[in-house]
Amino acid sequence: MDVIQVEHVRKRFRDKDALDDVSFSIPKGEIFGFLGPSGSGKTTLIKILTAQLSPTSGQASVFNQPAEMMHQSSQKMRFGILTDNSGLYERLTIEENLELYRKLYDLPKSSVDRVLQFVNLSGERKKKVNLLSKGMRQRVLLACAVIHEPELLFLDEPTSALDPVNSAHIYKGLRYLNENGTTIFLTTHNMTEAELMCNRVAILYQGQVQTIGSPKELKKQHRDNVVCVDLINGETYELPIGEIAADQIADWMKRGVIDRLETKEPSLGDIFIKMTGSELL
Repeated sequence: MDVIQVEHVRKRFRDKDALDDVSFSIPKGEIFGFLGPSGSGKTTLIKILTAQLSPTSGQASVFNQPAEMMHQSSQKMRFGILTDNSGLYERLTIEENLELYRKLYDLPKSSVDRVLQFVNLSGERKKKVNLLSKGMRQRVLLACAVIHEPELLFLDEPTSALDPVNSAHIYKGLRYLNENGTTIFLTTHNMTEAELMCNRVAILYQGQVQTIGSPKELKKQHRDNVVCVDLINGETYELPIGEIAADQIADWMKRGVIDRLETKEPSLGDIFIKMTGSELL
């Protein structure tokens, strides 16, 4: 079953298309990465899928219902969202902020302890939000988005302000949610994060999807058709894949002179630059 369906969606602001004929679907249980430079339309699509904006044309559905239905209270219980527009009550503590969400969703008191552990903030629960670092605020916002263990989670750059230790902690928690049924829609500028977390990714540029597939599939599609061989004597060769290369490699292997053998495969970041002409910042 598809949790999200986007069909020929276009969103125009004045004289510019933020999204131009975007189509894809996300099945239940997938972690889907939506990659693109700043201003490419990623956040616009999240706003359409969460009923904050309406498309100029095309259709978007969530849980097999028109996306504009997501503003209803019954539907808001089913998804969580973290974007750069998410906010906290500055004069309240971390725990007090989470208590508001707990009561909003009518959750047991244990949910606050659980989600604090999820974001690695159990020992900081009494700190006021206005005293937190950017990375700690990001973790509190994430806690608010997942406290009710939603069926669908929208994450816009969730680890952008986090150090590697806390990022790894969040990845572990997100995998746990996903393994227990949460579908995740993730935007990120971190290609390592995309490869590590996502079942599939789409690369968006100037409002259009340039390519879509699993990181493994995309790297295979865009790799150079050569084999790189390092010999133990220090010599290096790049051979076109084919019968001649296979014969030469077989001879080297027979003589035991190969030190390293690999195909010349691009990184996800290389593919992004190829598709957009832009570097991820």
